[in-house]
Parts: sequence; structure tokens; C-alpha cells
Amino acid sequence: MQSFRRLLGYMGNYRGLVAVAIVCNILTAIFTVVSIPIFQPFFNLLFEQTEPVLTAPDAIASLEDLEQYGGYKVTQWIQEQGRETALTYVCGFILLSFLLKNLFRYLALFFMAPVRNGIIRDLRNELYTHLLGLRLGYFTEERKGNLLSRITSDVQEVESSILNVLEAIFREPFIIIGSLTFMIFVSPSLTLFVFGLMVFTGVVIGGLGKRLKRSSGVVQDKLGDIVSRTEESLGGLRIIKSFGAERYQSGRFAELNDTYRYSLTRLLWRRDLSSPLTEFLGIATVAVLLLYGSRQVFAGTMEAGTFIAFIFAFYMVIDPAKNFSKAWYNVQKGLGALERVEAVLDVTGEGVKDGRGEGVKGNHGGGAQVKSHLPTGESAETSFNDSVNTSSTPSDGGLKFEDVSFRYQPGERAVLQDLNFAIPTGKVVALVGASGGGKSTIADLLPRFYDPTEGRILLDGRDLRDYPLQELRSRFGIVSQEAILFNDTIYNNIVFGMEGVTEKEVEHAARVANAYDFIAASPDRFNTNIGDRGTKLSGGQRQRLTIARAVLRNPDILILDEATSALDSESERLVQEALQRLMQNRTALVIAHRLSTIQNADEIIVLDAGRIIERGTHGELLERGGAYRKLVELQEV
Repeated sequence: MQSFRRLLGYMGNYRGLVAVAIVCNILTAIFTVVSIPIFQPFFNLLFEQTEPVLTAPDAIASLEDLEQYGGYKVTQWIQEQGRETALTYVCGFILLSFLLKNLFRYLALFFMAPVRNGIIRDLRNELYTHLLGLRLGYFTEERKGNLLSRITSDVQEVESSILNVLEAIFREPFIIIGSLTFMIFVSPSLTLFVFGLMVFTGVVIGGLGKRLKRSSGVVQDKLGDIVSRTEESLGGLRIIKSFGAERYQSGRFAELNDTYRYSLTRLLWRRDLSSPLTEFLGIATVAVLLLYGSRQVFAGTMEAGTFIAFIFAFYMVIDPAKNFSKAWYNVQKGLGALERVEAVLDVTGEGVKDGRGEGVKGNHGGGAQVKSHLPTGESAETSFNDSVNTSSTPSDGGLKFEDVSFRYQPGERAVLQDLNFAIPTGKVVALVGASGGGKSTIADLLPRFYDPTEGRILLDGRDLRDYPLQELRSRFGIVSQEAILFNDTIYNNIVFGMEGVTEKEVEHAARVANAYDFIAASPDRFNTNIGDRGTKLSGGQRQRLTIARAVLRNPDILILDEATSALDSESERLVQEALQRLMQNRTALVIAHRLSTIQNADEIIVLDAGRIIERGTHGELLERGGAYRKLVELQEV
């Protein structure tokens, strides 16, 4: 029920359209029900069993009054224009009632279409936005393909299974109630059979519906596994081909796909059972009605036309009941998919609380709407240096780690243990050490992708947790080992997340990052599409684009996480030149495996198993002959 309430909450955004659709459904039901008693005088005329009604009722306040008025009008038509003309009039009213019924049925669907699609749009937007706001650790625990399945197939399943039958939920009960009312008025005893059928059908359909809901969840999980396996295979296609593992991967996928087929087949068997089961139960009841009702006609307690109208009314109940049971099945199936979507929506956000302080009034206070302050009128080198001196004036304090420890999960081994060091404003501090020492974790703590388990990190004398997240992150520029680019143009990748940027500023950032030459040689220059994750570019070119992005952002503090470790010598030289320009007069934390790139750092910190084991300048650490010197000697071999 909680899932359905969430869906109704989305529907609240479309109250007007929903209200009009409900009115149209009610009118559809009214004209459906009105068409039933019209058949009674038709059959009576046809069988020549019409009793003359010579007086009209004073007012139409009940079904009896309506029946009396109908009989009165038919009597007038017969007396004035003959039986055949009266029959023609009755057929005209039947046609009119069905015309209006189907007109309002279409209008109900017409007004519900934007509601259904709008709800799906809102649900998918909320899910996507929520995914972007989740903590990074969540994505290491969840399979990416499973999340892709939820935002695509699960959301679409909600539309096809739940929203697609909303008109049936709003329309069919009115038709059932109206038809039952007419049937009770005609013969309460005959109606008892219909009531028994509906109770029995409800029990059977309800039990199967619960099983369908459980099966739907299993099917969606299997589909998520298929999407995940496909995404992983496409991402690792080079490895699959190089190891000749195509047949192995195909076999694993075929096994998974066959399991999905089996689960889906069982699901469809149960879903498709609802319609024939309901229809069979209806026909069985009709057979009983024919036996029981015909006796009343033979005994003279009911007119033949009235009895046939009753049978027609019963069929008016069967079709809506069948649609309603099918809708119930689909709703149960869709709720399984909706619960999978909700499982993501109910996950808590970043895992870090947004700071409540006003923060430091810096140059970038807007995060996603950071505006570049790079001058555009001078040469690249002069322009960049001027921008450093004006927009990145060193603030007192810099960064400071005080007794910082961190573990990813409670009870796990601590990744960082009692770290104490500072990065003064305008200085460069490098982190080195074996893999798994905690270097990248330190880099993740600065923009608060995670918070320390113990201790605190200060920026300009204030705890990072006191800053609003957007403002804090706007002060950092990150260049990582993996160049994160998007399937878009070069221009859009450089200005990513920034507004109010001019073309001259983008060109200037590209020149500073040593990227302008290869951009100018590209087919459409800055408008060239770089492909999925930048696959149309070399590793060095991709990395220089990320540096250009950082230059344009113009951050106070740089985090360079092994930015040149995966590059060839020529690309490394170009990237290193760009990084040296970028780091001038800026606070920087550099993580490096190639120790030759950090020899000019103001301080080098050597980490081992999350602890600081050495610190000092390049020369000081070499003289000590400790762990750092061993690392240097290993790389010189």
C-alpha cells in the first residue's frame, strides 16, 4: 500500500486532468448502464409483449418511475406511429447511448494519457536525481546494470502494468454498481448468483494476484542481472576478446537469459489465467441463470424481454469484472517493479550532512553554477598567471588533518589511522606509498565524498562539515587517473557543470591545458563529439581535456590523483606541463606513483597501511634512506 500511496502522490500533480478523466469515466458508466433498460422495451416490442402504460409519472425519482416513463413513451409511439416506427425509435436511443458511452470512454483515455506519461517522467526524474545524490559507497555495493534496469524496465513496467489500467480502475466499478442495481431491481434472487460469482472470483483472483506480485519481483531481478551482465561485457570487451572468452561469456549469458525466460513464462501463465478464468465463471453462471430465469418466464412471473435485458445487464457486469480482474493482476505485477524502484528511492542520500554554516565567501560559491573568472584578452601564459594572482589569493590556514581515521564500514579494518598533517595555502603536498595505503581515500575525504570516522579536517580553520556541500566542492578541482568524460562535444566536456562561460575562456583553458592543438586539428574543433567516455581520443588527450575543465573551473585547491600514471612519455610530458601551470600558486594535493613527477613538492608524505611513516622534501627523504628512497630506487632500476 505504501508503494501505491507514493504513486498517488505523483498523481496529485495532475489533479485537473485526473478529475476530468474520472468525470468522463463516470459518464461512460452512466451511458453503459442507461443502455441496459432501453433493451427491455425493444425485446418486449419484438416479442409483442408490451403492456400499455397510459399515464406518465409525476416525477422520475426511482427506477420504477423511469421504467414507467419509458413504457409511457413507447405506448405513445405505438399508438401514434405504429410498432415498427416505435422499434426504430428504441434502436435510435440504443445507438445514441452507445455513441455517448464510447465518446466519453475515449475522452477518459485522452485525458489520462498525459497523466500516465507525466507520472512516469516524474518517477524517472526523481530516481535519476536520487541516484546522483547517493553516497559513492552505495555504487560499490550495487551492480550498475541492476540500477540501469530499475530506471528503464522497472519504471516502464509501472507504466504498462499500473498506469495503463487506471481508467479501468476508475470506470469499471461504476459500471458494475449500476448494472447490479438494475439487476437487483429486476430480480434480487437472480442477482444472488452474480454476487456469489463475484465473491468467488475475488478470492481466486486475489490469491493468484499475490503470487503474481512475488513472481514479478523475481522476473525484474533477473532482467536486472541480464542488463548488468551486458553492461559489464561491453565495458570489458577488449579483455573478453584478448582471452578468447567469447564462448564462455555467451554461455553464462545464455544460462542467465534462459532462467529469465523460465521465470517470465511462469509469470505470463499466471497473468493470462485471469481473463479465461473469469469468463468461464461468468458463462457457468449464465447457464444457471438461463435455467433459473426461464422457469420464471414460463411461470409468468417475469416477461421474456425483461429476462433477456437482465442477461444483457449481467454481461455488462462480466466484461467490467474481467477487465477489473485483469487490471488487478497487472497492478500486482507492477507493484513488484515499483517496490524495486522504491528500494532505491528509500536509500538515504549522500551519507554526509550538508553544512549549515554560511561558509567562506569565495569566488565560487555556487557549485554547479560556478562561473569562470579567467581573463580573455591577454596571451595564454600571462592571462593564466594573472588569474591565479587575482582569483586564487591564498587564504590563511589551508587544509589541516587532525587525528583523522576512517573505515568504510563499522567493524572493518581502518583504512586511515590517526593522520596529522597540513597543506598550507599555496603549497604542494604529495602522497606516495604502496597501493592500498589510503592515498585515494584521503583525496575522497576532502570534497566530502566520505566523512572521517574519527578526527576532523579543517579548511581555512573551519571543519569541512561546517561548509555547505556545494560551496565546499566548488573550491576543489579534481584530476584523476581515469579521465571521466561524457559522450558529448569537446566544448561541453570542458564547460561541464558551469554556466556563463564564454568561448574565449574555453579556448584559453584549452591552451593552458596543452589541449588546443589537437582540438584545432579535430574535424569540428570544439564541436567534435568524443564518443563514449572519450574513446575517440588518446589517453593523453582525454587527460588534457579534464585539466582544461579544471582550469576553467579555476579552483582554490587541486587534487591530482595519479593524473599521469597511465600515459606514455610524450603524453605525460604534455600533461605534466599543463599540471605545472595549473598548480602555480595554488594549494595542491598530489597522489603519484611516478615519483619523478613530485620532486618539486613542498612536502612528500609516505603512507603505509593508512599511517604516515615518513615525511619531508624529496632531498630530505633521500638522505634518510628509508621507505621513500627504496621506492625511488625501485623505479630507477
